[in-house]
Amino acid sequence: MAKLYFRYGVMGSSKSAQALITKFNYEEQGMRVWLLKPAADTRNGVGNVHSRIGLEKPADAVTDDMDLYEIFRDREKEFNDVIIVDEAQFLHPSHVEQLRDIVDNYNVPVFCFGLRTDFRTKMFPGSARLFELADSISELKTVCTCGGKAMVNARIDGEGNVITEGEQLYIGGNESYRPMCYKCWKKAQQKEVEEA
Repeated sequence: MAKLYFRYGVMGSSKSAQALITKFNYEEQGMRVWLLKPAADTRNGVGNVHSRIGLEKPADAVTDDMDLYEIFRDREKEFNDVIIVDEAQFLHPSHVEQLRDIVDNYNVPVFCFGLRTDFRTKMFPGSARLFELADSISELKTVCTCGGKAMVNARIDGEGNVITEGEQLYIGGNESYRPMCYKCWKKAQQKEVEEA
């Protein structure tokens, strides 16, 4: 029985690398993979899954107006073995529901990799829907500079100061985000308040 999987973690927890390794493993067994990435993430080019360790593959870009269920139904013979989604936090909740329907109606496993929360520790709508609908949820872990478990995607400015206000969607990599434990994130916020 196929499942909808959500593998989440903070930035730097190897989500994209794991997505590409999963793709490789299925393809090595002769299976066809439909690799997807929301078009909102333009960091390494629209429709390109790129990991910090250098793995990279082209993917179909998901736009808000797409119906993934209809596309899959119409093109089922092209990729009916597995679906892998990178940066799944940027999916519209309806996309998550469409992927859920593919799992249930076509018995095709769907692996979604993404962030749980933004830089303010608020859940992304796509991630929230995945937490509601996924059969299997697991965390990909990484560490804070203090050695503790990182759980916050701290947004930083050019001087390395933690930013706590702004739009939820801000595309960036190591220059804009740092994985932190909650305690260090709160300390960094307090430091900013004290220095203001």
